[in-house]
Amino acid sequence: MTSSINTQRKIRYLLLGVLFFMTFFINISFGSVEISIKTILESVFGPTTQNSQLDYIIHHYRIPKAITAVIVGAGLSISGLLMQTLFKNPLAGPYVLGISSGASLGAALYIMGATALGAFLPQWLIGNWSTTIAASIGSFSVLFIVATVATRIKNTMALLIIGLMFGSLSSAVVSILAFFSSKESLQKFVFWTYGNLGNLALSDIGILGLFVGIGSFVSILNTNALNAMLLGNDYAISLGISLKKTSLIILIATGLIAGSITAFVGPIAFLGLAVPHICRLIWNTSNHKILIPTSLLMGAIFMLISDSIAQLPGSAKVLPINAITALFGSPIVIWLLVRKKQIQL
Repeated sequence: MTSSINTQRKIRYLLLGVLFFMTFFINISFGSVEISIKTILESVFGPTTQNSQLDYIIHHYRIPKAITAVIVGAGLSISGLLMQTLFKNPLAGPYVLGISSGASLGAALYIMGATALGAFLPQWLIGNWSTTIAASIGSFSVLFIVATVATRIKNTMALLIIGLMFGSLSSAVVSILAFFSSKESLQKFVFWTYGNLGNLALSDIGILGLFVGIGSFVSILNTNALNAMLLGNDYAISLGISLKKTSLIILIATGLIAGSITAFVGPIAFLGLAVPHICRLIWNTSNHKILIPTSLLMGAIFMLISDSIAQLPGSAKVLPINAITALFGSPIVIWLLVRKKQIQL
């Protein structure tokens, strides 16, 4: 019986890997200029496509954007899984601690009124990095406050409520800023909230990948502790696990991932909440040794597909990625829940 289950899981992993590479190259091919998979393979692995314009599009725009989609999808999925395990709440997501709201507040302060921020930053940081820096300051400020609070209280539900209150407070300030802002700055902020995967240079992708990689590596190191926490705090303590220390590590890892993603590409909703549930339903397990790698892969695939749909193949227009993740993902989760008739953590 166990051998049969392991074989099924290996087949699913293989199919997931094949699906990942398929969606990666399909994502590169879609856009205002459609590029065939053959041309992409020739450009990537061959000497040249004999079309410098296509080579430029593939290497300087499409591939970086696809890599960004992989990092963002994987990062949000793993951080959502961590939050659902920590709070034992199926509705918890990567932004439940108010980190996204903090990033939005930082971006709003810069875009819609706090231009004085430039006076406190070196000139070489002003420009394309301005909104990213402001959002990073906002997200990591909230993370610092939440992590400090976490060292003083033991109740994770109280921590969840505090995070939600930070989110509400940040949203209130953003609303006030929006009310008094000019039409141009308000429009700029709204576009930022839509999320954008295509504006990052390779250096930006490297920094984003570093933060997400550190957070993911920390979660992998704490796999056994995460499994024990699902069985109850008393059981985890009996195994010698420090709940306070583990909770703080999970919070910091989630903050690094969610905060950096929001700062670089804007708030991406739904994915971090939905993908861990999809993985649990498909693999029928709560074992983090299985859920962590599958969430990383499934999140990357989900984001690649969502971004491909947002490209509106054959059109120069691009739909908000935030809308596509929910529009595409919600029916899948509903279908899986109806089919399985239950949900578990």
